[in-house]
Amino acid sequence: MTDSQVATAPDEAPAATVPAAADGTGQIAPEVADSGDASVDTDAILILLGTGRFAIELASIAEVGRVPVITRVPGLPDWMSGVANWRGRILPVLDLRPLLGAPSAELASTARLIVLTSDGIAVGMVVDAVDGTTPLTGVAGFPPASAPGGPSLLSGQVPREDGPIAVLDVAAVLRMRDALPRGRRSA
Repeated sequence: MTDSQVATAPDEAPAATVPAAADGTGQIAPEVADSGDASVDTDAILILLGTGRFAIELASIAEVGRVPVITRVPGLPDWMSGVANWRGRILPVLDLRPLLGAPSAELASTARLIVLTSDGIAVGMVVDAVDGTTPLTGVAGFPPASAPGGPSLLSGQVPREDGPIAVLDVAAVLRMRDALPRGRRSA
């Protein structure tokens, strides 16, 4: 799926905790912070998957919105929720909770769809909640014995006083499409 296949005109407002563009498009506005802190690498959105906290770089996020109706497609792995009609386009939707060690439970009203984009590819990802934004500074690797499930989907962690935040590797998430079964071929 290409960027041009994901329409950007929203029919609903993004989650309230995510900064929106001033032009009213509802798109996430990655702002360059001029705080004078040279150690700030990038800004990220904080998401909750079960009880785990994860960060996704704002530059990889096209939109945040309410979870649409998702149609399950038979024969796909558990981490592939299905497809959704998003702004008039078919969007594949992922649920990474089983891969990252979070329990797969019914989505609550706080659940959101994060539309991730990179190199012309767009996918949706359901999350239990969006918990604001944070600067990503001091990203460190995981201690070898303590990497959570799905370590290949994580690029590191950010230490915080209230506990570390795992950083999602968006490129690795988008490469998961290579693990999907290909269409049926006639004999």
